[in-house]
Amino acid sequence: MRVLPRLNEDVNEEWLSDKSRFAYDGLRNRRLDRPYVRKNGKLQEATWAEAFAAIAANVKGLQGSQIAAIAGDMACAESMTALKDLMGKLGSANLDCRQDGAQIDPSNRAGYLFNSGISGIDDADAILIVGSNPRREAALINTRIRKRYLTGKVKIALISSEQPQLTYKYEYLGAGAATLKDIAEGRHAFAEVLKGAQKPMLILGQGAIARADGAAVLALAKQAVDSLGLIKDGWNGFNMLHTAAARVGALDLGFVPGQSADGQGGKDVAGILAGAQAGEIKAVWLLGADEIDTSKLGSAFVIYQGSHGDAGAKRADVILPGAAYVEKDATWVNTEGRVQLGRRAAAPPGDAREDWAIIRAVSEPLGHKLPYDNLGMLRRRMLEVAPHFSGVDKRGTANWGAFGTAGSVADAPFASTVSDFYLTNPIARASATMAECSAIARGAAQPKTGTHD
Repeated sequence: MRVLPRLNEDVNEEWLSDKSRFAYDGLRNRRLDRPYVRKNGKLQEATWAEAFAAIAANVKGLQGSQIAAIAGDMACAESMTALKDLMGKLGSANLDCRQDGAQIDPSNRAGYLFNSGISGIDDADAILIVGSNPRREAALINTRIRKRYLTGKVKIALISSEQPQLTYKYEYLGAGAATLKDIAEGRHAFAEVLKGAQKPMLILGQGAIARADGAAVLALAKQAVDSLGLIKDGWNGFNMLHTAAARVGALDLGFVPGQSADGQGGKDVAGILAGAQAGEIKAVWLLGADEIDTSKLGSAFVIYQGSHGDAGAKRADVILPGAAYVEKDATWVNTEGRVQLGRRAAAPPGDAREDWAIIRAVSEPLGHKLPYDNLGMLRRRMLEVAPHFSGVDKRGTANWGAFGTAGSVADAPFASTVSDFYLTNPIARASATMAECSAIARGAAQPKTGTHD
């Protein structure tokens, strides 16, 4: 058995990485198939009613500033819409989708999209990769770059802490922000390459902006794009490469810190964790959020909603079993801003349910019933928040404008946020096949007889 790709010339052509083909065994392992409630320090099986009662007992009565929510890297748009609406009714502006701490400016959509489009790589004649290892972070985009490289019509350069073995030749320019600044200010030889190209492209990875000075690095990348002419009629050469399937949809829906009723600004992931450690945040809802440091949640009451018993579930006080991506009709937005529908192919195990329906059910005992009773009503609500969700399979465009925050940047090297290609999410980490691949890649094991290479 294997997962097969959907043919889509604009996105993947006919390609799919072997990781995506063979990680499906992770859908069977370590599944959450019933609710759990922590009693006397131990998680115990519970009914839905018991789980909802525990949530109500610990959340009702809290001020909005004492409640927070973090959306994980694989959350669907429907569940994030419902959770954002519930947090709003609870008076909380503490919500974020950037588990890695990426300093993305959500105010301008063009500032967080792969604006050239994946198929636009086929036309690029100069590509500057900043803080990313495409082979490890986005196998299909890396394949597209190789396809373009084989034509001999593109020059490729890299700014990164490492000099990875990619599937094409590139010019290594340097490790960090000093090199990017030299390019932005026209002092580097590759600045002339970009300036002289017809369709130049900058690919900005999360490794460049998931750091304290990330907003300034983002502004520096924009400066390079503007000063070197990467924005032309019919061409936008600024491209952010995301490593989280949920990220663009979450940014589109505004699943970022907002303003509370009293005018206070909401907390991001770092602020939520710091608040939980300090006892200021007393309840945290983790929507499949497993890539945070759960040891920093302090004594907060933690609700974990997801499909697998990963890091978030281990710290939870209440576990709500959700459906995996193949077990629900749901929406995601890819790195280029293309709205894509996932179709239900199997039923979730045991008592697990679709995530938006769980949030809708919890809203009643919390005293803030959400106003949608079916998927159609919820999707109409999504369109109110982000009208472009109506354009399924369409990439759309975004207006170029201001984003990032100018400031000083440290010359710490840009490091890829993906250290192990095979173990990037709860499903992959539950896969025996991916565990074996990871061990082989690290030199910790030898391939078993008859395994696929």
